Amino acid sequence: MSEKLHVKESSGLLTFLGAQLQGWARSKIKQRLQSGCVSVNGVSTTQHDFALNVGDLVEVGATPKVTNSSPSQLEILYSDRDIIAINKPAGLLSVGTTKETQQHALAILRNQLSRRSQAVKLWPVNRIDRDTSGVLLFATSREMREAVMAKWDQAEKTYLAIVEGCPTPAEGTIDQPLRADEEEYRMHVGAHPDAKPAITHFKTERTNGKRTLLQVRIETGRQHQIRAHLSWLGYPVVGDQRYGTQGIRMGLHALRLKIVNPKNGKELTFETPAPADFFALLNK
Repeated sequence: MSEKLHVKESSGLLTFLGAQLQGWARSKIKQRLQSGCVSVNGVSTTQHDFALNVGDLVEVGATPKVTNSSPSQLEILYSDRDIIAINKPAGLLSVGTTKETQQHALAILRNQLSRRSQAVKLWPVNRIDRDTSGVLLFATSREMREAVMAKWDQAEKTYLAIVEGCPTPAEGTIDQPLRADEEEYRMHVGAHPDAKPAITHFKTERTNGKRTLLQVRIETGRQHQIRAHLSWLGYPVVGDQRYGTQGIRMGLHALRLKIVNPKNGKELTFETPAPADFFALLNK
C-alpha cells in the first residue's frame, strides 16, 4: 500500500512530506526517503530538498520503488586469494545497511562465489555511490582489508565525469574541505570546524560546449567528494539530483584504482571502461 500525494504549491520534498503525512515521525519519513521508497512523478529520489512543483505526484511506498532489476552475476575484473575487484553497474548499492532492503554488490558477489559446501566471506575495501559505475574492491579477510587500507594514502583513484557546462580553465585542482550534513544527507563545501580536507584534480578530455567529459583524480576519498566539489565549482555532474539536476543516470564512473599489494609491495591496477549509456550522456 502506498500514499499518493498531489502537490498544490511549490516546496521542498521533505517539507511537503512532513506537512502531508500527519502523524508520521520525522525519522520514519527520512528513513523512507533514504531507502528509496519515495518517488516524484514515477522516478525514485532520496533527495530531501528535491524541488516540487504544482501538479507533481509524490508516492510514498513501504518498499523501494524498483526502477531496474539487480544483476545475478557481476563482472570480475581481478581475483586472487586475497583481493577481488568487480565492475559495479550504476544503480546498484555497493553494500547494504540495516535499513536497506534492496540488493547490493556485496551480497550478489558473495552468492556468486559461494558453493553449497563453503560460503565465501568478503569485506568491502572501498565504496562507490549507488548511481556510480566502475571499479569496486573487496578483500577475502578482515586482515587483508585492514592491510590494504593501511596503505590507502598511496592508492590512485581515477574517475570519469560528465558535467554540465565547459570548465574554464580546462584543468585544475579543487582544494576545499567537506562537511557531512546528516539531516540533508549531503556534503557542504568550505571552511568549517567540522570540515575535513578534500582534494580533487580534474582535466578536460573533450567537450561539446554544453557538456564536458572530465578525467578526475582524488587524493582523498570523502563521501560524495567529486559530486560536491564539481557542483561547487559550477559544473555539476550530469544526472546528479542531489547536487545538480535529475537525469536518466549519473555521469560518474570509477575508471581505475591502483593500490599497493600489502603482501609483496607491488602495484595492482584495476580498470574498466565506462559503459555506452555513460558516454551517451555527453550528447544528450
